[in-house]
Formats: sequence, C-alpha cells, structure tokens
Amino acid sequence: MEQLMRNFFLFLSKNKTLTKLAKKYGLRFGAARFVAGIDIDHAAEKIKEINRDGFVVTVDHLGEFNDNEKEAIESADECIHAIEVIAEKGLDSELSLKMTSMGLDISYDLVMKNMRRILDAGRKHNVTVTIDMEDFERYQKTLNIFKELKKEYDNLGTVLQAYLYRVEEDLQDLNEYNPYLRLVKGAYKESPEVAFPEKKDVDENYKKIIKMNLLNGNYTAIATHDDAVIEYTKQLEKEHDIPREQFEFQMLFGIRLELQKRLVEEGYKMRVYVPYGKDWYGYNMRRLAERPANVLFVLKGIFKK
Repeated sequence: MEQLMRNFFLFLSKNKTLTKLAKKYGLRFGAARFVAGIDIDHAAEKIKEINRDGFVVTVDHLGEFNDNEKEAIESADECIHAIEVIAEKGLDSELSLKMTSMGLDISYDLVMKNMRRILDAGRKHNVTVTIDMEDFERYQKTLNIFKELKKEYDNLGTVLQAYLYRVEEDLQDLNEYNPYLRLVKGAYKESPEVAFPEKKDVDENYKKIIKMNLLNGNYTAIATHDDAVIEYTKQLEKEHDIPREQFEFQMLFGIRLELQKRLVEEGYKMRVYVPYGKDWYGYNMRRLAERPANVLFVLKGIFKK
C-alpha cells in the first residue's frame, strides 16, 4: 500500500495542469507546513527563527522545468536576490537550486551563464550554493555542470542519490574535486534498470556511500529523517574518529522537528532545508511520496478552518 501511495504522489508531482493551479491558489492544502512562504522576505523571517534555535539553513526558491529563457533568467535573478537577502540580514544559510530552473532543458550556455552569475554573488557574500539532483534523465548533465563549475568555484556542492546503481562509481569519480556532497536516498520514480526498486537495498546503499564519503575525508551532508541512518552515522563517527566538523545532518522544514532539536542538543550540526515560492506543488507531492504519514498533515490543512 505504501509503495502504491508513493507512486501515486510521484505521478501527481509531474502533472503540469495541477502545478499551474497550485501556483494560482497559493500555499493551501497543507503546503504551508513544508514551505516557508511565497517570497524570500517571508522565508527570511522563518530562517531567523530557525537560526535562533541553533540550526543552520539551506534555502530553495521552488521551481523546476523552466521551458523558456525568460523564466530561467528570472529564476537566476531570484537566487541572486536570495543571496543578497541572506547577506543583508546576516542569516546562517546556504542556497539550493535545480538545474532545470536555470534552463537545463533549454541550453547548456544558458545554464552556465545563470550559474556563474549566482556563484559570483555567492562568492561575494560568502554563501555556498548546492545543485540539487533531479531525475535520472538529467543526472549526467547535472554532474557534468558541477564538475565544470567546481574548477572555478569553491562555494559549490551537489547531491548524490543512493537509489541509483551507479552512485558508488560517481562518488569515487567526484572524489578528486574534494566535493561538498549532500547524500540522499532519492525522491523520483525511476526505472528498475537504473535504480534499486527495493527500499532495503536503497537503505544499505545509502549507508555504504555515507561511509565511503566520510572515509574519503570529504564534507558530507547526510540528508535523512531515518533514525537507523542517523544512528549508523553516529556509530561511524565513533569507530573512525570522524570529526563533527566534517559532516552535518539535513532535514526538511516542517518534518520531525523534535528529532532536529535533539540532534542540535547533542552537539551535531543540523541544517534545515527551507523552500519558498509559489511553485510548491511538485515539491510538496514528492514530500508526500517520501513519507505517506505526511498525508495526514495535508488533510488537516484542507479541512482546518
């Protein structure tokens, strides 16, 4: 049943008609639980609160699959504006973004132009930028862009997904770049030809790449709400004397708040992934797919007066 619900919400996440309706009606139907506001000014107030509670943040202006140059440039402009707000308000925050929002499906030159503008702003204001990973169709293109830009910019990270068969090879390939990597299980529906179909296999592969990247000496963001993975990471820390300055935990805004607080109390760096913007629909559907228990919160949001 859980797998059926996951597939259902992943299917809905790609519906363009529903995406347009969601933009029209704003942060309704439970989205406000997972999205910090419609613009960076609203999000900045949330980030201030989160910082005061001992957390660091990565902020994401929601949007993907831009299919015209004007929208891609506007998305890049918004990212630069977000970096400027982070600096102006003294927020402890990084920036996350997707390549399709920068024009990946339009042209390579457009993506690179937009990314260099954003990374220049990030370098000026000492803000790190992380390239979020998307579906497998765009996976290699995203890695190629990361490697090319990493030659020019230190303030850049990216994401690897444990459900892909090839991720171990990719992790080793990136090692020469001394990368800042966010490691995740993966939130897109992929073919069993490229991704593990069974959760237990994804979980084991996730633990494997966490260990590999930590022992490689690279900075590692473990993005998970899974208690078993968190405990596994803590055990690695003890067994291999891994300094806490080499890794952090990351969780999504609005999910497992008590666990987030407990990790901070234990002295771990805990980064909250804070999205904002009108284009919340696809993001929200993937959150429901990842954890069907979140459906309850959405239903409460629909019927709450």
